[in-house]
Amino acid sequence: MSQWNKPLPRITPETKEFWEGCHKHELLIQRCLACGTLRHYPRIMCPNCGSWDTEWVKVSGKGKVYSWTVAHQAFHPGFVKDVPYASVIVELNEGVRLMTNTVDVNPEELYIGMPVEVVFEDVTDEITLPKFRKSS
Repeated sequence: MSQWNKPLPRITPETKEFWEGCHKHELLIQRCLACGTLRHYPRIMCPNCGSWDTEWVKVSGKGKVYSWTVAHQAFHPGFVKDVPYASVIVELNEGVRLMTNTVDVNPEELYIGMPVEVVFEDVTDEITLPKFRKSS
């Protein structure tokens, strides 16, 4: 593992299971036990029905590009060598959207609806980031 010089996510009680899943190279998403709604970002209460009853489910890790933006300027010193890079919103096959980055895809290759699949990058001993690559 190389020296990671970019910001890291802050693990909270609400996000702990998500990050533990990523560390095991599994994409886990919260599901409301009362109404079945999947949700991401992780939170205490279901935005659909208000229930506090939650479980974590493993999802396919497959989806499509919903939207993206390209950064042409590094807003943090750790990203200087990465510009231009895309911040991408992926809509998983299960319907949940998450913000992420792509790997092995140049920003000019992105298109709405592009099929993608999750890959995991172990950036520190504690943090593994979910990223997405083009799939067929």
